[in-house]
Amino acid sequence: MPDTDTVSVLEANYAALEQLLDEIAAGSSDACSDAVVAELAERHERVVRRMESIGNRRILDVSDREAFRVSGSKSLTDYMSTRLRITRPRRRLRAVQHLEAMHAMTGEKLPPRAPNTAVGLADGHLGAEHVDAILDVLAKVPAAVDPDETAKAESALATEARRLTPREITQLGVRILAYLDPDGTLTDDRDRARNRKLSLGSQDAQLMSTLSGTLDPTTRALFEVVLAAWAAPGMNNPDDDQSPRGDTAGIDPDHLRDAAGRDTRSAAQRNHDALKALLQCAADGGLLGASHRGLPPHIIISITENELRDRAGVANTATGTDLPFTDVLTLAAKAQMHLAVFDDHTAEPLFLGRAHRLASQAQRFLLFAKYGGCGAADCPTPYAHCEIHHAEKDWADGGTTDANHLAPACGPHNRAVGPNPDQWTTEKITTGPDRGRYGWRRNTDPPEELHANHRHHIRELLDQHGDDDPWVENTSHVEIPLSSIEHRLALRLIERIPRPTADVAWPRRPVSYM
Repeated sequence: MPDTDTVSVLEANYAALEQLLDEIAAGSSDACSDAVVAELAERHERVVRRMESIGNRRILDVSDREAFRVSGSKSLTDYMSTRLRITRPRRRLRAVQHLEAMHAMTGEKLPPRAPNTAVGLADGHLGAEHVDAILDVLAKVPAAVDPDETAKAESALATEARRLTPREITQLGVRILAYLDPDGTLTDDRDRARNRKLSLGSQDAQLMSTLSGTLDPTTRALFEVVLAAWAAPGMNNPDDDQSPRGDTAGIDPDHLRDAAGRDTRSAAQRNHDALKALLQCAADGGLLGASHRGLPPHIIISITENELRDRAGVANTATGTDLPFTDVLTLAAKAQMHLAVFDDHTAEPLFLGRAHRLASQAQRFLLFAKYGGCGAADCPTPYAHCEIHHAEKDWADGGTTDANHLAPACGPHNRAVGPNPDQWTTEKITTGPDRGRYGWRRNTDPPEELHANHRHHIRELLDQHGDDDPWVENTSHVEIPLSSIEHRLALRLIERIPRPTADVAWPRRPVSYM
């Protein structure tokens, strides 16, 4: 058990620190000389860096005790992202693992893996960017290098980081790596497997995404084979209706030569279009199987009837991607539509029951239109990675698989529901804009404290502010220029939507289709 006096002193010290920070923030440097002002700025940065080191220790405390469960977080990384609001939680966790004394499986404490870097951060001479640069270099050291040589490299990097910038540390790391493995013979499959990665970045303001990665030699060779056939000039050109699709096999050489002559794309754009065509072929050709979590492994879109009629807005997919309306129209040409109707412009669905434990595909479509992703507060997990949670009462306790009693939940949150103090309870929200959705609350919270997840309904939050807010874009009258083909497609798509009866209102997010 922790010492009560120690805990009280630590809590009191943090309270005193916060009070002192308030006093510093309210203070003015007007009476200070220029030399003192410059010195204060340097001292401030050293203090911030020291606080980062102490913060790493606090994160390790949370990890050792699994104290993140008290806050309802499903993992330490989730806690760091949602409760501590750390922008790059995995990077910060890597720093904790290298700079703090971790416990071994037998219980004893091990020295930090990067001890000199830990000292530099603790005394305020190194910053978080220095730490990242040093750990990036150490991650590239081959596993076959003698541990003593690796320790010397870490010491040299930490020492030089006290006078060099993070970018210069990276350049120094290149020289150190060349010294440790001058001819590359020490790098083996273990190192290549450790460093392989492929990351899809978040969408920017143009809904574009950055794809970055490090490919092992075999993957690169396979990718080059694909690009040679699918990214050849004239192939898979979305701007050319006569462009051959797929690979170059069986294509008339004259046809391909003419298409290549019309191709004005750069090599990078051809690579992009080849990857897009390959992914489309995999999805259409059945390579992804028949089902993923009860849904077909295709692009599944949720969009409202008003957005279809106004030809405005952004559609959401089950995997969490936002699609511009012009792309929605293109995909809608081959779409299978599923209508979801909600009551009184809320999230309350009409009854759609089932006598089995597992939700049907139609119910999963409905829940996607209703929630868009995991229903737990602040959880970013998209719908395609969610399970279906019996939110009213568990199936084992007599619950029913009815659409109005179900909610999507990621695996960790689904398993976090239970009667224990560190678990969660789900209850239906009966008032307000979230009426009809299931809210989540910790079992230690008051019964009325229910929280809905708004991360998958950002547009609804903006709509609640009304048209008077100048920063809220009003898209009800936005005209998107469409070709005559797209215009006819939009009209046919709207005509195919069945009209509701007089006493049933259209939903906010009614249409989900592949």
